[in-house]
Amino acid sequence: MRDAPGTVVLDMNDRRPVWAMPDRVPSCVRDALPPGWTLQVMEEATDGSGDGAGRVSPAVLEAVMEARVYLGYGIAPELLEAGSELAWVHSGAAGVGSSLTPTMKGSRVVFTNSAGIHAPAMAETVLGMILHFGRGLDFAVRAQARSAWDKDPFYRAGAPIRELSRMTVGIVGFGGIGRAVARRVAALGARVVGVKRTPPGPDDAGLSPVGHEGSSLGARAELTHGAQGLERVLEASDVLVLSAPETPETRGLLDAEALARLPDGALVINVGRGGLVVLDDLVAALRGGRLRGAALDVFPEEPLPEDHPLWKLPNVLLTPHVSAVTDAFWERETGLILHNLRCYLDGEDPGAPDTPWRNVVDKEAGY
Repeated sequence: MRDAPGTVVLDMNDRRPVWAMPDRVPSCVRDALPPGWTLQVMEEATDGSGDGAGRVSPAVLEAVMEARVYLGYGIAPELLEAGSELAWVHSGAAGVGSSLTPTMKGSRVVFTNSAGIHAPAMAETVLGMILHFGRGLDFAVRAQARSAWDKDPFYRAGAPIRELSRMTVGIVGFGGIGRAVARRVAALGARVVGVKRTPPGPDDAGLSPVGHEGSSLGARAELTHGAQGLERVLEASDVLVLSAPETPETRGLLDAEALARLPDGALVINVGRGGLVVLDDLVAALRGGRLRGAALDVFPEEPLPEDHPLWKLPNVLLTPHVSAVTDAFWERETGLILHNLRCYLDGEDPGAPDTPWRNVVDKEAGY
C-alpha cells in the first residue's frame, strides 16, 4: 500500500447524455481510496468523443497540480506539464493517438486507456453490419424508400444473399474488439482469420464463442501476424473487419492494392480508425462493382463532408462513429478504474511481464 496520501482527479463528466457519468461512479472511487486520500470530482462538462478532450480547462489544470492520479478522456500535454506529481493517468477513450504527444512519450507517468470496454457493443454493431448486407437488408431499405415490393434483388441469379456459416470473416487488429467480433461470428458458424502486429500470445488462446466460455474456436479460427499474415487475411476474407488502432504502420493500410486482394463480392467494415482506409481507393472499388459493399463507422475527417461520394453510393452503410454506444459502458468502465486503482495503491509494477494492471498503453507501439 502506498504510504503518502494523495489526490485523485475525476474528470469524466461527459457532455453527451448517453455517456453521462452516474452518481455512483464518484462514490465507488471514493470508497476505494485509503484514509487520507482525496477525490476531486470536476463538475464542468468534458468531451469524451473520439480520442477524448483536446484541451483542458484552467480548473482542471489547477486540480491536477497536486494530484497523483487523473481520470479523464484523453490526456492533453498541458495536463501532464501542470501535474508534476502525476503517477498514473487514465483515459475513458479507447483511442490514444491524440494523447501520445512528445510530452506523454517523454513522461514516466503510467498511461492506461479503455480498450476492450467498448468491445461488446462494437462487435454487435459489426455483426449487424454483416447481416445487413448478408441478408440483403440494404435492398429492402432502398425498396421501402420508394414504396416498392421488389423481390428481384433477392431472386436474381447470383444474388449476394449469404449465410454466416458459409463465410470467412477476416479481422485486422486482434485486440479486445477483434476477439469480441471473432466470438460472435464464430458462434453463428463463420470461419475466422485474424491478423495482429505481433505473434499470437497467451491472450489469444482459448477464444470461446458467445455462451460457450469453455470451448475454443478451434478449427474455425486462424490467427497470424505481420505483412504476410495481412496478405493471407485479405485473400481469404468474404468479410474484412478493420478493428486496429491507427499507427504509422496501419495508416492507409486498406489502399487500392490491398482492396484488389479481396475476393469478389467481399464486404469491408471499418470500426477501427478512419485513417486505416484510403477512402478514394475504397470509393473507386465500390463504384467498380467488385465489392458487395462497405459499412463504415469511422472516417479520416469527421463529420464526413456532405459532398463526399460515400453518401450517395447504394452499396454503403454509414454510421456516425457510434458503434461503441451502449448502456453498459459505465459498469465496465468503473470496474476497470477500480481494478487499476487497486493495482496503483498496492504498488504493482505496470511494466512487469505478469502485471495485474489492465490496459497499460505501450507509448512506443502506439496502443
